Amino acid sequence: MKKIYTIFALSAASVAFAQIQKVEPAFWWKGMKNPELQILVYGKDIANNEIELSDGIKPKGIQKVENPNYVFVMINTDEITVPQFKINLKKGKKNIGSYTYELKQRNPNSASRESFSSKDLMYLIMPDRFANGDEKNDSTPDLIEEANRSLPNGRHGGDLKGIINNLDYIQNLGATAVWLTPVNQDNEKAYTYHGYAQTDLYKIDSRYGSNEDYRELSRKLNARKMMLVMDYVTNHWGVSHWMIKDLPTKDWIHTFSDEKNGFKRSNYKTTTQFDTNASDEDKKVALDGWFDTTMPDINQKNPLVLKYLTQNAIWWIEYAELGGFRVDTYPYNDKEAMAKWAKAITDEYPKFNIVGETWLNTAGHISAWQKDSKTGEAANYNSNLPSVMDFMLYGDLPKALNEKEGWDTGMNRLYNTMSSDFLYPDINNVMVFFENHDTERWNEIFNSDPKSYKMAMSIISTIRGIPQIYYGTEIGMRGNKNKGGDADIRRDFPGGWKSDKQNALNPSTQTPEQKEFYQFTQKLLNWRKGKEVIHSGKTKNFVPQNNVFVYFRYNEKETVMVVTNSNDKEEALDLKRFSEAIKSSIKGKDVISGKEISLQNSLSVPAKTTMIIELN
Repeated sequence: MKKIYTIFALSAASVAFAQIQKVEPAFWWKGMKNPELQILVYGKDIANNEIELSDGIKPKGIQKVENPNYVFVMINTDEITVPQFKINLKKGKKNIGSYTYELKQRNPNSASRESFSSKDLMYLIMPDRFANGDEKNDSTPDLIEEANRSLPNGRHGGDLKGIINNLDYIQNLGATAVWLTPVNQDNEKAYTYHGYAQTDLYKIDSRYGSNEDYRELSRKLNARKMMLVMDYVTNHWGVSHWMIKDLPTKDWIHTFSDEKNGFKRSNYKTTTQFDTNASDEDKKVALDGWFDTTMPDINQKNPLVLKYLTQNAIWWIEYAELGGFRVDTYPYNDKEAMAKWAKAITDEYPKFNIVGETWLNTAGHISAWQKDSKTGEAANYNSNLPSVMDFMLYGDLPKALNEKEGWDTGMNRLYNTMSSDFLYPDINNVMVFFENHDTERWNEIFNSDPKSYKMAMSIISTIRGIPQIYYGTEIGMRGNKNKGGDADIRRDFPGGWKSDKQNALNPSTQTPEQKEFYQFTQKLLNWRKGKEVIHSGKTKNFVPQNNVFVYFRYNEKETVMVVTNSNDKEEALDLKRFSEAIKSSIKGKDVISGKEISLQNSLSVPAKTTMIIELN
C-alpha cells in the first residue's frame, strides 16, 4: 500500500511555491438547511502549521490526515455573521498565508427550485460532438489533449457556446430539459471527450468554456422555462485528478494490494448489491474494482470523501442553478453512503430530481434502487434516490418491434415490461429511452427506417415516465458501436461546425430524410408538452394480440388510446374489446395526422405504425 501512495504522490517541487494552493469549495452560501461545512485546505506541508479563522470565528473542528498537504476545516455557517473571513495559516505567531473565504447570499427560492419530471422531455447531448461555438477554445494551453477532428476518439471542438447558439433548435424540437455528459475538466492524455474521467470537480473543462459559461447556459435555459441537468459521477475520478496524484488518505480510493499498482478491474456484476447469497469476493470486486485503468474507484465509505462529494454536488446546484442530476454508474457505489448522499441533496432541495444510471435487466433489480422501494425494503435498504432509468424497457423495446409474436416475444415483451410497473414506488418518475451515448444507435439497428423510429418515439412519448432522447436521433443519425466503437455512436451533429457541408440544425436546410424524422419528432413532442394525461394519467394495458399492443392513458378529463402494430401488414381491431376504456366515445383524433377516427366498430391500423388517438 505504501507503494501505491508513492505512485500517486505529487512531487514536492510542484507545490512548494504556495502555502495555500487550493481551497474547496472556494466559497459557500448562507442560509443552507444544513449549515455544517467542510473546507478542504491544500498546500505543501500545510498540516505542520496552525489554522486560525479571523473575526473570532471558532471552527467546529480541524482534521489533519496522514498526508500533511491537507487540512479539513469544519465550520457552522449559521454561527458566522460576516460575509467574508480569512483562513489564516500560522507558524507560531507569524501569519504565513491566508485565504479570504466568502459566504454568499442565496438566490430567492433556491431551496424550492423545480426539477425535471414526467412533464419534461430530456435531450441528451455529448457536448464535444454537438456544435462548435468558439473555435478559440478547441485546444487550450492548460490541458494536454488538443483538438483533432480527424480522430474518431479525439477532441472535436464542440463546446458550451455551441449549445447556447442552438437553443432555439432544441426548444423548437420540444425538449424541456438538457442533459450534458460531463463537462468538468478531464485532463488525461487522450480519449477525454466523453468527460467521465474528471480531473477537477470544481472546474469546467476549458475546451468547453468556463464555469461562467456553464452557468450562462443554465440561465438561458431557465429563461425559456427549460432546465440544465448535470451528469454527476460519484463512482470514479480520472487518474490525473490532482487529489488522486496526491491522495489525502490511502483509503480515499479503493486499491488491491495483491495487484500491480493496486488496480483491479470491476467485474461489473452490480446485481451482487442485493444478492443475499453473493460471495464477499465477487461483491468487493464489483463495487471496489476500477471501471477502467484511468478511472480510480472512489471510496464513499470514507466520511471525508462522502462529505466532499455531497458538498460538490450542492455547490453546482446552487452555483449553476441546475434543474437535476443524472448520476453515472449508480449501483457501482457503496449503496449505504449513496443513500446519505441522495438524502443530503434532497433535504436541501426537496423538489430536486436525481436519476441514477441503474443498468440492470429486470424491473425487480432496477426498482430496488428507487426511493421507498418495497423491493429495496426487502433487503433493508432505502436508496433515497428519486428516479431510476428503465433499462428493462430499453432492452425489450427493439426486440418487441422486431420479433414475431410468441408467448414472451414480440409485443408481449413490451407488455411484460409495463406489467412490472407495480414494483416501482413512483412509476411516473422513471426515465424511459431507447438509446443513449453508451448504446447502439436505434437508427442503426433499424437501418434508418422511419416507421420503426416513429413507433419507438411514440411509445416512449406516451407511456409512463420521463422520456429521454439522444442528440441526432431526431434527424435519423446512425452509428455502429459493434464495428466503430463508442466514437461511431457519438458522431458530430451535421451543421455544428462552420466547415460542415450540410446543416441539419436549421430545419430549412435538412435533407428530405432528416425532415421526415425531425418533423414527426417535433410534432409529437410539442403535443406532449401540454398533455397532463400523459404526464400523470393512469395506464390501462390490453394484452397484445396478433402482435398489436393497445394501452390507454387516462384521467378524469382525457383519454388517449395508443395502438402499436409491429406487423408487416395492416391489422383490423374489433373495438368492442376495448369498450371499458373507450366508454361512450364514438370518435377520436389522430395526433399526428389530425384525422378524425371512428371508434364505433373496428379500427384499421397500418403496418409498422403507432397510432395516438385522443378520444372525444
